[in-house]
Amino acid sequence: MLDVNRMDRADRRRRGKSDPLDTQNAARAVLSGRARARAKAGDGPVQIARMYKLTKVSAVKARTQAINQLKSVRITADPALREELAGLGNAELFRTCAGFAEVSSYEWAGEESVLQATRITLGLLAHRIGQISEQIREVDTRLARLLEGHAPQLLEVVGIGPDTAVALLIAVGDNPERLRSEASFAALCGVSPVERSSGRSQFRRLNRGGDRQANAALHRIVFTRLRVDPRTQNYFERRIKEGKTRREIIRCLKRYATREVFHLIGQPQSGTRSSGDVC
Repeated sequence: MLDVNRMDRADRRRRGKSDPLDTQNAARAVLSGRARARAKAGDGPVQIARMYKLTKVSAVKARTQAINQLKSVRITADPALREELAGLGNAELFRTCAGFAEVSSYEWAGEESVLQATRITLGLLAHRIGQISEQIREVDTRLARLLEGHAPQLLEVVGIGPDTAVALLIAVGDNPERLRSEASFAALCGVSPVERSSGRSQFRRLNRGGDRQANAALHRIVFTRLRVDPRTQNYFERRIKEGKTRREIIRCLKRYATREVFHLIGQPQSGTRSSGDVC
């Protein structure tokens, strides 16, 4: 099975868009040799990690929404209640609000007041935040256990944590052999250099294509190393003295990180490396 990229936009504007036309264009791409990439497999541990990642992303989004709603209700609450909750950190705020729902469930009698409804709302939102946080912790535990069994070498590299490792593994898929070289992996992650030279000026810029989640993971690796890795810091200072811009240096560092990650993903579990010496 081969992977066919999106059809040419100019051709679509001329001929229109339909399922039969897309099928014909895909067949032409395969027969002409333009579509040579093998499709990503989804029948192994990386697919399991992708399922967990989807769950975590939606849970984080729902928790953020619940937190925003709780703080919005607090702002518009009765002045006495607002004063009671003022100055509390997030953890203490959620614990205090969670107690409102438990107390209100026993004290309710007769006609409900606005203040009581506000306290119940805060309590229910706090309980929802706690439940979603527990789900996120469970998914994190499962992802960590999966990574320790499938790709522990990634976690030993400077700047790579569980979330970053999962994003890079998902970009590669369960069949990393489909990527013929580190250059193809760099193109997949959107860190292959793009020429923007003109006349005597020779420049390359960051690639705006590729898998944006994998690109963001490499971005986190680079900026983590710029904070904590002396060799990356020395590299940055040396290239600044050579006249390179910050954007150009980051592009180079992301490309070097891609090279290291590519060789680590292609290695068996016993072949681990423990340094961030790509810079």
